[in-house]
Amino acid sequence: MTQSFWFKEALAAQGQLTAEKLAGRITADICIVGGGFLGLWTAIRLKQADPALTVVIVEKNLCGSGASGRNGGFVTSYWAQYFSLLGLAGADGAADIARRSEQAIQELGEFCTEHGIDCDYRRDGWLWVASSQHQVGAWNGLVAEIERHGAKPFEPIDTAYAARLSGSDKILAGIFQPEAATIQPAKLALGLRAVALRLGVTLYEQSPMQRVERGRRPIVHCADGSIEAAKLIFAMNAWASKLRELRRTVAIVASDVMASAPLADRLGAGRLNTGVCVCDSRMFLNYWRNTVDGRIVFGRALGRFAFAGRVDDNYEGPSPRADEIETGWRDFYPTLGNVPVETTWTGPIERSMDGLPFFGHLGGHPDILYGLGFSGHGVGGPTMMGGRILSSLARGTVDEWAQLRLVRERVAQFPVEPFRYVGALAVRGALRRKERLEDKGQRPDWLTRYLSGLAPSGYVPKEAT
Repeated sequence: MTQSFWFKEALAAQGQLTAEKLAGRITADICIVGGGFLGLWTAIRLKQADPALTVVIVEKNLCGSGASGRNGGFVTSYWAQYFSLLGLAGADGAADIARRSEQAIQELGEFCTEHGIDCDYRRDGWLWVASSQHQVGAWNGLVAEIERHGAKPFEPIDTAYAARLSGSDKILAGIFQPEAATIQPAKLALGLRAVALRLGVTLYEQSPMQRVERGRRPIVHCADGSIEAAKLIFAMNAWASKLRELRRTVAIVASDVMASAPLADRLGAGRLNTGVCVCDSRMFLNYWRNTVDGRIVFGRALGRFAFAGRVDDNYEGPSPRADEIETGWRDFYPTLGNVPVETTWTGPIERSMDGLPFFGHLGGHPDILYGLGFSGHGVGGPTMMGGRILSSLARGTVDEWAQLRLVRERVAQFPVEPFRYVGALAVRGALRRKERLEDKGQRPDWLTRYLSGLAPSGYVPKEAT
C-alpha cells in the first residue's frame, strides 16, 4: 500500500510501529475486521465498558492506513444532513442524532487531551461557501428547516468575512458553523491505535482477511491463521463492499487530495490561518483547509466509481487526476502560482443513498455486526458514535446507542451491475456538465438537470441541488 502524505507524516512523528501478523488459530470474545476509525473506536469502547473482554482487531495493512489516514481531516456534525435525518428519524430523532454528532466534536478534543493524542486538533469551525453565483444560498432551505424545529447551528456571515476566512477572493457568499474542527487524521488514527493497545486490545496487522465462516461462532481466516470469536464486527469502510449483503448498499467513489508546500504567510494576515475547514456547494465539492505548518490541503470529490464495489488497488498512490486537482486549487488561489504542489493522493468513499451510515446484523446473523455508509463524513463524531453503537450491539446492551435510528437492517440499495456503473457514469457526466455550465452562469438543459438530480445525497442538501 502506498501511504498518504498524512500517514507518512504521522509515522515520522510516531516512530517505527511494531506490527504483529496473525499466525495460528486463536479465540476471542470479539473480533473486529478493520483497523480504521470505526474499528478502533469500537474496540476502545468495548474495553472501556468491559475490560475483561478479549477484543481483537485484524487489519489488512497498518491501522489507520486506509481511508482513515488519507481524508481531508474535517470533523463536522450531521446538521448539514438534516433533510436525510428527517426522512430517517423524524424531527425529534433528527435533532437528537445531529446534536450527538455535534457533541462528539468537543468530546474528541477532550479524549485526545486525556490520552495524550497530538493530532493537530483545532476546533475553529466549518465554513460552507458558494464559489459560483448558482451556489449562493444553497444552504437556505436547510437552515430554515432546522430553525423551524428550534435549532440554530449555523451563523450567517457577510461575503467579505467569508472570503477572508477562506483565504480566497473567489468566494461569493458563505455560512458558518462554529462546532467543527480539523485534525491530522493519520495522527488521530495512530493515537487511537496506541490507546487501544494500552487498554489491552490485540492487533493483528498486515493480515488481510481471506474468508469468513458464518457458523454459530464466526471464524475469520487469514493467510497464516484464523480467529474464532463469539461476536464478529465488520468495520471495513469501502472494503466492506466485498460482502455480498452490503455490495449494493453503497457506491464507491474517489476523493483526490493534494498538499502544497508551506506558504509562509503568502495568503496575508488573517486569511485561512486557523483550523477552519472550508467547502463549496457543489455535489463534487471542493474542500480545503490549512495545516499547522502552513500548507493548504485541497481536495475534490471527483466521482471515480468502482465497478461492482471493487476497491482493490484502484484507490492507492498518487491521484490520477492530479492536474485537475491542482487547477482547481489555483483557481481559488491565483496569487499562489509559484507555490508548488508537494504531493497528491487518492482514496475511496463509500457513499450510501441517503448520505448516512447504517449499522446492523449481517445477513440476519445474530453474532455478526457491521457499520458502513459514512459517505465521507466519518472522521470524527460519526465514527465515535458508531463505536458506541457497535459496542452496545455487540454486548447485547439495550441502551440509547443500540436504539438509535442509525441502527437499521434495511437501507436503500443501488441497482445491480452493470446498471449501477453505467448509471453512475451518466449521472456523474450530467453533474459535471451542470456544474461547468453553472460556473459560467448558464442554465443546464432539462436532461442534465434530471440526471444530476438522481445523485445520492452529499454535502449539498438534495433540495438545493
